[in-house]
Amino acid sequence: MTGAIVVGYTATDAGADAAALGARLARSLGASLHLVIVLPSEGTRSPIVPPERAYEDHIRAQAKQWLGEAVTALPQELTRSGHVRFAESFAEGLIAAGEEFGARLIVVGAAGGGLFGRHRLGSVASELLHSSTIPVALAPAGIAQQDDHVIPRVTVAVGTRPGSENLLDEAASVAADSGSDLRLVSLVPFDVPPGLDTGMIRLVGNAHAHDVLAVAAQLLPDGLGATIEEAPGDSVEDAVAHLAWLPGEVMLVGSSRLAQPRRLFLGSTAAKMLHELPVPMIVVPRTRAEAGAR
Repeated sequence: MTGAIVVGYTATDAGADAAALGARLARSLGASLHLVIVLPSEGTRSPIVPPERAYEDHIRAQAKQWLGEAVTALPQELTRSGHVRFAESFAEGLIAAGEEFGARLIVVGAAGGGLFGRHRLGSVASELLHSSTIPVALAPAGIAQQDDHVIPRVTVAVGTRPGSENLLDEAASVAADSGSDLRLVSLVPFDVPPGLDTGMIRLVGNAHAHDVLAVAAQLLPDGLGATIEEAPGDSVEDAVAHLAWLPGEVMLVGSSRLAQPRRLFLGSTAAKMLHELPVPMIVVPRTRAEAGAR
């Protein structure tokens, strides 16, 4: 086993998508899988909600029933379990569960109303992406309806901004543990100062690509390869829309440089990518590797 995967579960389509992605990641990484339903703690409940013990027992029993059904539906070869937790917010409860189980990833589904195969951030995902100490995996809508996959390739968006080294370490770790090749997508054209001429952008991009590819090759075990692609297009959205993706692939991005130490903060570039991305996105805390966490 290489750690744990914590899934923020609800008895909804988004919960099914999160569970499906969690199963894919657990199967690929050899990790245990924990489905977690977070219920509101007493201090956060509306005054109209009855405080009686009978009500507490009812909602806990209902949550356990949903978890039992979801866990039973997961692939039998996985080490899996379900848990009910109480917290002031769903995100807070998931982060606490992630720390309790030593999770390497927290997985959540898309908000309702999103397009099939696309991402739409809800309140839980947004809170996680601004506060989690653990990488967060976002499941696109409808992933539960796709065939089961293992990760065939890990793609990581690399640029020149602070934290890129930590992101590359994490991507190489995911690739190594899943036995997948690593694809580096260069975002250097979108990181350079405005006004730089085309020739200089190409020069900077080529030099950076060479350096990053050499580092990635050293991080990967024998038998796994690394390639680099320059993201095509005039914008981040255009670049992502024109990339080719394998079924079951995942993409890793780093946190904004505005993130607090060992915390997530979804930057503007990653947010733009999310609008066009048809595969799961994993957002990594900027200083996670420096702190020795995996």
